[in-house]
Amino acid sequence: MKTTRSTTAKTAIYELIMNSDVALSHSEIQKLAGDLCDRVTIYRILDRLVIEDVIHKIATPDGLLKYAVCQKTEKHSHNHIHFSCENCLSVTCLDAVEPIFEVPENYSIKGVNFTVSGFCPNCS
Repeated sequence: MKTTRSTTAKTAIYELIMNSDVALSHSEIQKLAGDLCDRVTIYRILDRLVIEDVIHKIATPDGLLKYAVCQKTEKHSHNHIHFSCENCLSVTCLDAVEPIFEVPENYSIKGVNFTVSGFCPNCS
């Protein structure tokens, strides 16, 4: 098993995502991180954190990628619903809602992304 070294930037970016109530886009992370590191380094860190399975990517209905921390539970799963607010554009993980779906047996699922859109409690 290959281990990756932890950097100050990686730790800071992970903490930004972990402390956010909503999923964050690359540009939101870059703005919050200030001049901690450049945009390419942020992309690399995000990719590494996804590979390490501590954050996951969410594709919004308009094609923007956002990142959220993975909930470390006994039954760790990315197969939960994401809610995208049409007003404030926030994206939140609804970890308690796990969709049920079936695919034909000759398909192999590698990842799942369920996004529901509407209005969040703050915008309703």
